[in-house]
Amino acid sequence: MKKRSLTALLEGFLMEKTPSIHWAWIILGTCFINLFINYSIRLGYSVVMPEMIRTLHLGRTDAGSIFNAYLFTYIVVTPFTGYFTDRFGARRVISLGALVLGIGVLMMGTVQSLWAACVSYAVVGLGATGMWTPVLTVVQRWFAPHRRGLALGIMSTGYGLGFAVMGAVFPWVVAHYSWRYAWYYLGAAALALIFVNAGLMRSSPESIGLRPWGQKKAVTVPKTGNETVQPSHSLADVFKRPVFWLIGGSYFCIAYALYGITTFMVDYAKYQLQLPLEKASFLATIHGACQILGVLTILPLSDYIGRKKTVLYSNAMITAALAGILIKGDTWSMLAFFVGWVAVFYGATFPIYGACAGDYFPKEMMGTVIGAWTPFYGIGAISTHWITGLLRDATGVYGNAFAINVGMAALAIVFMGFVKEGPSFRQIRHQQIKRQRPSRRTGG
Repeated sequence: MKKRSLTALLEGFLMEKTPSIHWAWIILGTCFINLFINYSIRLGYSVVMPEMIRTLHLGRTDAGSIFNAYLFTYIVVTPFTGYFTDRFGARRVISLGALVLGIGVLMMGTVQSLWAACVSYAVVGLGATGMWTPVLTVVQRWFAPHRRGLALGIMSTGYGLGFAVMGAVFPWVVAHYSWRYAWYYLGAAALALIFVNAGLMRSSPESIGLRPWGQKKAVTVPKTGNETVQPSHSLADVFKRPVFWLIGGSYFCIAYALYGITTFMVDYAKYQLQLPLEKASFLATIHGACQILGVLTILPLSDYIGRKKTVLYSNAMITAALAGILIKGDTWSMLAFFVGWVAVFYGATFPIYGACAGDYFPKEMMGTVIGAWTPFYGIGAISTHWITGLLRDATGVYGNAFAINVGMAALAIVFMGFVKEGPSFRQIRHQQIKRQRPSRRTGG
């Protein structure tokens, strides 16, 4: 008799011995770990960047170019990653992404020039393609539509916590070692994700004979063992829908606005406001902690009031906070206040746009749609890095760049305003009850 694997034993324990615990929560925990490591790497760049460019004798435009190398590979490859997630399953795609991510981050610790930094961070961006779209897709498949906001909120605490930890730990790493060790530690953590995902990740509930968590309809789901979900629509059908382009346009604008402040806020505090590194880096901790507050409140709220209303409200709050940084963010206390304000809504922004894919498009196409939206986000982030870096190098201050961020955040509201309202939790439950109600005409 062959020994059962640890994963199989865990599946059996959760599914048979304690049926109240759904495997969806194992998936959610695994995705949380993925985001924690991935966003410690991705958002941690803004924390490492001031020391990194100082020792390598680079400018702010160079710093933006390094991040843009990451974003370039990320936005080019992510649409394919979303398609591969739908075709070959999230477990394979995420595990491969962790391998490439780990290699790229270790390379970052060895760089000696701008060229080497750009190449290394481009490899990091390639690996990161397996750490967002597939993760966002698989979580939405494991939870019922009226529970996706809750699930995404819990999962998204991972990237806020990752950013917060980097802001708190990095000054200690610099004091005792150097900025290079931050990359070494993160690279090792990324490689460890390969084993976590290979052991615990499952691409869909149907593959192990389960329903999405929160789905009330009592039906027996056959165990297919199949990690893939076959799309019922083509990408051309997606492109024909105006809602795809409207949400994409809003996504572009808000990404531009948010990355324009997040990537450069530590540098702004240290070199324009002349704050010590510990205080400047602590902005990342404030940012990360406030993100957690946002994702645990705003994303679950979207299940009840609908994605569109949530996005409009969130973007309006971001616009106001960015205006506050521009006008009053020249002291430590006010800058910290407005950075925290932005972060509350920053944390919810990217998953809530991703959740729109599950509301406005068939579930079989979620990975493909989220991947197809990524170029809007990526081009927005790339544009803001170059423009912000160029304006800072040319003028010596961030004022003009921050003003553009405010305008772009406001434009994101305009685009989303033209989107037709999607279903809310109450509408979904009403439809479910109506379908389950016996028909008087048939006497059923």
